Amino acid sequence: MKEQILKIKENSIEEMKKCNDLKTLNDLKVKYLGKKGELTLVLRQMGNIQPEERPIIGELVNQVRDELNVLIEEKEKELKREELLKKLETENIDVTEPSKKINLGSLHPITQIINEVEEIFLGMGYEIADGPEVEKAIYNFDKLNTPPDHPARDLQDTFYINDEIVLRSQTSPVQARVMENQKPPIKIICPGAVYRSDSVDATHSPVFHQIEGLVIDKNISMADLKGTLEMFAKKCLGENTKIRFRPHHFPFTEPSAEADVSCFVCGGKGCRVCKQEGWIELLGCGMVHPNVLTNCGIDPKEYSGFAFGFGVERIAMAKFGIEDMRLIFENDVRFLKQF
Repeated sequence: MKEQILKIKENSIEEMKKCNDLKTLNDLKVKYLGKKGELTLVLRQMGNIQPEERPIIGELVNQVRDELNVLIEEKEKELKREELLKKLETENIDVTEPSKKINLGSLHPITQIINEVEEIFLGMGYEIADGPEVEKAIYNFDKLNTPPDHPARDLQDTFYINDEIVLRSQTSPVQARVMENQKPPIKIICPGAVYRSDSVDATHSPVFHQIEGLVIDKNISMADLKGTLEMFAKKCLGENTKIRFRPHHFPFTEPSAEADVSCFVCGGKGCRVCKQEGWIELLGCGMVHPNVLTNCGIDPKEYSGFAFGFGVERIAMAKFGIEDMRLIFENDVRFLKQF
């Protein structure tokens, strides 16, 4: 049996010398040292030899196994080194060659405006609130002091799912939901998509985006509203931007106003963007109507507040010089690449 073991060692070393790749070497390892390998089979024959010879044969088998393991490891390192050298010779990389051009996308102009406005109001201590786009009519109209006979509730202005469910026509329902579930003080803005039954043209779309703001606290006045909007206009449109209020009517605010900003293109001198008027209509605003506070569970004798809202598309069109709103929604890459 001793001669058999030494023969196995000799044969394995000879075969190892002829190995040219790692797979062949691994097969050789399994052949001689595996669970069913030739050395293992020798150990299984130990019962057939004299007891006094078993320690000698066992020690010889272990010695041969250790020697073969060392030789196989050295051979494996040698083959890996040769394989690496071949790769380095055949897979040269020219680090000076220009790389493939990667086309990166960019944020949509509407997303850019929303992100910018959110950053401005977050810096002023506001929180961002969200709500459903498929809304209950009670939140879209009733809690906002809009009676059943108001023109805004007509079919030609609002998309109805049924008598009680609508596609929200403004983000004001988010304000109503917050006032109903949160005690003052409240400082929020509500960005999101809204829906109105408008025909598609250069300045109208049945779906567009709004950002509305709401502040409810003690002793809030029109002066707070004007100061807030002036701060926003300067941050968004430029430090030299001025703002003016014009009387208006909204059912959910009293008093109400339309807010204009001085044209940030011509500085108020008159140009194509502002239609030679020097001013650009920006948003609607006003003091929250006492009925709205009452409808939402807030005592109007203790608290007051202001609200404002504007269309994101209007700011994007003015700021980026977009003349046709349809371009914003057509997703033409040639148009979007400009921003």
